[in-house]
Amino acid sequence: MANEASKVLKLMKDNGCDILDIKFTDLPGTWQHVSAPISEVVDSLFVDGTGFDGSSIRGFQTIDESDMLLVPDASTAKVDPFYKGQVTIIADIRDPLTGEDYTRDPRNIAKKAEAYLKTTGVGDGSFWGPEVEFFVFDSVQFSYGANHGFHHIDSDEGIWNSGADTMLDGTTLNKGARPTHKGGYFPAPPADTQQEMRSEMVRTLISAFGIAVEKQHHEVATAGQGEIDIVFDELLKTADNVMAYKYVIKNVAKEFGKVATFMPKPIFEDNGTGMHTHQSIWKDGVPLFAGDEYAGLSKLALNYIGGLIKHGKALMALAAPTTNSYKRLTPGFEAPTILALSARNRSAACRIPMYSQSPKAKRVEFRSADPTCNPYLTFAAMLMAGLDGIEKGYEPGEPLEHDLFDLPADELAKLPQVPSSLEEALNALEEDHEFLLKGGVFTEDVISAWINFRRENDVDPVRLRPHPYEFFLSFDA
Repeated sequence: MANEASKVLKLMKDNGCDILDIKFTDLPGTWQHVSAPISEVVDSLFVDGTGFDGSSIRGFQTIDESDMLLVPDASTAKVDPFYKGQVTIIADIRDPLTGEDYTRDPRNIAKKAEAYLKTTGVGDGSFWGPEVEFFVFDSVQFSYGANHGFHHIDSDEGIWNSGADTMLDGTTLNKGARPTHKGGYFPAPPADTQQEMRSEMVRTLISAFGIAVEKQHHEVATAGQGEIDIVFDELLKTADNVMAYKYVIKNVAKEFGKVATFMPKPIFEDNGTGMHTHQSIWKDGVPLFAGDEYAGLSKLALNYIGGLIKHGKALMALAAPTTNSYKRLTPGFEAPTILALSARNRSAACRIPMYSQSPKAKRVEFRSADPTCNPYLTFAAMLMAGLDGIEKGYEPGEPLEHDLFDLPADELAKLPQVPSSLEEALNALEEDHEFLLKGGVFTEDVISAWINFRRENDVDPVRLRPHPYEFFLSFDA
């Protein structure tokens, strides 16, 4: 481990940095951090770690067992592009009494999922390519109290500002050129007002974090919805990249005087924000999802998809983990609500992209996840569901080739659906999680902690509070 410290020290000294910013992920999936001066970057930091209060971190320890350790992973060290003289590094979490990796550490769970895949003999690696969408607004206001509740977002690009005299600065005359609701997919500037900002995000992802990028573009919604597609990588690396991605998006937006959000459904009557997740399994450098079955898939791939569909309702408790997630997952807004398989068809939860017939490109895209999820837990859970499908030979059902958004209600009712609420998803996870426990990847404690956290911090707070629109519906009843 001495070599680990020397590597990080060299990176810091070569770039004139004197602060090491140690980041880790809480259970819900948000980066937390603590910073140490260069004098503390010594061998023991990478062996013994540095202490922190686990009871103050969401989803972690109780107050009577609060002492925990952060052990930085030297391979993740990068010069922070946003804060002068700072190197950022990702840490694993360890129990100081047992010396073991912390079972609720999301990164540890991702590592265990990768290890479990190898023990099955099915494959020796999995590859993940998430399409992470986001909104960038000019301003956001929200507040809730005993006698009030409101939110207000605004964007110069929002179609609702088409009738204003000026742009949001109150001085510049209104210039029009705005994407309409559902009209924002691939418009060229000036309608796409955020091209320069997204390009800067791409530059930062590549130059500062070494994250390979495929492309960036405006997404479907008005008011600044965007997407930057990162190139696929192995599970743990991709989850690390998603965390860095969100960090970059938010901080570049801040530098442009704007604010970014990964909230799934911030705008009424327009498309929400998803995280379509492409995935495949390989062994000995050979892609295992290519074959002679439907859409050029292998039998193994179909069984993997069968596992995703079989456990789809439970998966959604991790992949779409907020009450707001289920406002996105409604018919009419390109959000897949049907747990079905289809090629090319974006209305199915499990889509097989057909851009390329190369065996290396064969994969399944799970489309119902969103970026409020914890990527470590979500990728791990999807992998475990797919492996369970392979082990038990689950079939995905008949592929659905038509537009599922246009199905009559009676036909729609016959098909398996994603949950309609977070509460329903959590109930499904409570009933169906044995597949997650294999190989000790997840534990009963982690699953219980996740369910309890989401019920106490999302489901119940939303359920108990009057919604502003309820005043329109019932005040004069």
